[in-house]
Amino acid sequence: MSQVLHTMIRVGNLERSIEFYTQVMGMKLLRQSENPQYKYSLAFVGYGDEKSGVAVIELTYNWGTEQYDMGNAFGHIAIGEADIYARCEAIAAAGGKVVRAPGPVAGGTTEIAFVEDPDGYKIELIQMSSAEHGLG
Repeated sequence: MSQVLHTMIRVGNLERSIEFYTQVMGMKLLRQSENPQYKYSLAFVGYGDEKSGVAVIELTYNWGTEQYDMGNAFGHIAIGEADIYARCEAIAAAGGKVVRAPGPVAGGTTEIAFVEDPDGYKIELIQMSSAEHGLG
């Protein structure tokens, strides 16, 4: 059976991103590698590994590139949470940036919040009790 394995995002500082995703978002560093020939480093973070059916995030650092244009095609990464209100408090206390406070989605009842990683990627937190019904 097919499954989504990971989403790759390019980051300007690998250590800073690893710290954010592990210390602020509570993920685990699953593995890390460097490719000196092609001058890039990878780190995979997640709440579990791909073998368990969990999608992870691949952080790609291209050596010497400190910043990327975000463009307007990529939207966000979504993470289900048991309590988005408590999670946003914990993220803010750990130095993370909450950019949309927890509450119902516009025009619906699903409870969401948004945080931003150090490179500006948006992460949507969705209250798990309503995530299975879809946004609305």
